[in-house]
Amino acid sequence: MAKKVIVGMSGGVDSAVSAYLLKQQGYEVEGLFMRNWDAGLNNDILGNPTLQEYICPQEQDYNDAKKTCEILNIPLHRVDFIKEYWDYVFTYFLEELKKGRTPNPDLLCNKYIKFDLFKKEALKLGADYMATGHYARLEGNRLLRGIDQNKDQTYFLAQLTPNQLQNVLFPVGNLTKNEVRQIAKEQGLNVATKKDSTGICFIGERNFQEFIKNYLQPNPGNIIDVQTKNVIGTHTGLMNYTIGQRRNVGLSGFQERHYVCGKSVSKNELYVAFGEDSEYLISDECVLENVNLISSTHPTFCTAKFRYRGKDYPVTVEYLENNEAKVTYPEGVSAVTPGQFCVLYLGEECIGSGIIKEVYKNGSKLWYLND
Repeated sequence: MAKKVIVGMSGGVDSAVSAYLLKQQGYEVEGLFMRNWDAGLNNDILGNPTLQEYICPQEQDYNDAKKTCEILNIPLHRVDFIKEYWDYVFTYFLEELKKGRTPNPDLLCNKYIKFDLFKKEALKLGADYMATGHYARLEGNRLLRGIDQNKDQTYFLAQLTPNQLQNVLFPVGNLTKNEVRQIAKEQGLNVATKKDSTGICFIGERNFQEFIKNYLQPNPGNIIDVQTKNVIGTHTGLMNYTIGQRRNVGLSGFQERHYVCGKSVSKNELYVAFGEDSEYLISDECVLENVNLISSTHPTFCTAKFRYRGKDYPVTVEYLENNEAKVTYPEGVSAVTPGQFCVLYLGEECIGSGIIKEVYKNGSKLWYLND
């Protein structure tokens, strides 16, 4: 009897081709679409049902997933995790922004929704395996980068536990994006040329500042030149800026290139540095919290990514108490940002990750980055 696989159908090409490949391999395949965002229901949770908000285009994604499953002749189920997403992911997102940090909720969505609640729903449907369209590979208990280095998504899986990765399949992990699209075209799948989604679902490609002011009250304050300590402008609210940002800072009168290099929540100040490659963006050490290790290997020397699509940097890791770790990168890294995830690798293997808590340079905290 064929093993049953429940595929997380997102309405995109990667999950569509994943379902096709599994069916070709002889599995009994069914799709499951999850809905995580509903502006109206979320506004009720917030206690403001009249809130004007952008609608996440999940209904179109659902229709695309439904059409794909019709083409593949497989059933499609649907499940809502709207409240759970709010409780476990969006609330965290807002709290991090209030602290002046730059969160990445996608990792927590995988940890608490896709590979927890979604997986449990798949088991209810009789699944032997769960599958997603992530560009990643599994060899035994080892989480490996996807073959396509430009699309590798292990960064977003780095908060998962070994138990969460059991009975999981990543069918496109051994393919390039071009190969996936070619398969979709050859099979006449409706999403073969559909554009990849970018950003977080509840924001998408819309204006971040317009979206977030529905949930966090803007609190304008001073922009400070970190070198001279002079006030040089006014920011629209610290949650609207991230470290390393150089566009839409609100300093149009300055010709010299400038970057956001820090924040102070207590003073409500935004710090900006001038220069092509400002020294104020460079650090050589950080402390991680909420460290999650997927691998049983706890290397002292490995590489790290400090943001998705960032390069790999050689680092030294010292494992501390309370799920913390100190990561040292002597060659220096630009724009290491509190709230973002630092993901550790040993060659092709993703070891785990932690949230950047504090950032240091030459043994001292960066005063303009650690409030």
